[in-house]
Amino acid sequence: MSGDKEDGETALPCILITSCDPGFKEEEIVRQILGIPSLPEPTKKEDVVVWYPWKINNKYYTANVSFCVVPSTFNMNSEVAQSLQALIIYFDSKTVSKDGLIGVTPWLSVVDDISPEVLILVCDHVCENGVSRQEAQQWCLAHAFELVELNPQELPDEDDDFPESTGVKRIVQALNANVWSSVEMKDEHNQGFGLMSSLVASHHNNPRPLTEAQSLSKRGDENAERPETERCQNSTEEAESVVDPMTDMDIQELASLTVGDADVENFERLFTKLKEMKDKASSLPHEQRKAHAEKVAKAFWMAIGGDQDEIDGLSSGEES
Repeated sequence: MSGDKEDGETALPCILITSCDPGFKEEEIVRQILGIPSLPEPTKKEDVVVWYPWKINNKYYTANVSFCVVPSTFNMNSEVAQSLQALIIYFDSKTVSKDGLIGVTPWLSVVDDISPEVLILVCDHVCENGVSRQEAQQWCLAHAFELVELNPQELPDEDDDFPESTGVKRIVQALNANVWSSVEMKDEHNQGFGLMSSLVASHHNNPRPLTEAQSLSKRGDENAERPETERCQNSTEEAESVVDPMTDMDIQELASLTVGDADVENFERLFTKLKEMKDKASSLPHEQRKAHAEKVAKAFWMAIGGDQDEIDGLSSGEES
């Protein structure tokens, strides 16, 4: 299949959706994300690869993107590869043992080559007689994916002040949090997200590696032969390098909430966002957690108009 665009037209950012479960069609995820009873007419179809339109329209920006249904890696083409920014893979969690994850493995080469910003592994729900929660989460941790269950059997605690989102709602949140190359900021939020254009350029000109964990492991082997002081320095540098790239978006949202109207909705969202970022940091190893906290503090200070001179020289390694 040809992936060339006519007349130099730029392809919209692509959300590739694939299913490794023969009994589950990719279009069902598209339909649930769009929240409609039936799918719209595809904007394009080439053999088994189908494109559907989606205009993301949230509080901060609009972005035209395309859902791209690709049944297998053999159906990949240059157009999809060049515009791919998010990958959603559905797998059969009910298959005995880890066999349900075997079908996902071929897509890791695509992740390695293209490094999409959003990586989501989806199933109906994890189950002890098939792929367990621990097995699925270990796989996701190793390959930098997020696990989302469409119909989780264990729901968040209703008494939690800030319950986590689940199902398709969580997928929509993750896609809304991405920095799409087609983003158009809304005027009232241009100040709060003043670094958006630079973030877009950074994310799409310098895609992140497949798995920070793998790269850290490799560098850890190399560091084993180095002096202790040098290994400590490398540890700090590596910790800084694995800070979640979406932290930048979190920081800008915090800045916008801080400088925005002091209404109840903003106040609640501010605390929700702070808790989300705290939970994210709490799962990191000690050195990475310190680097993460330092990055967030410095970047947030700059985002709300703080003076660079006032934070120069601050380091997580300094004595308080």
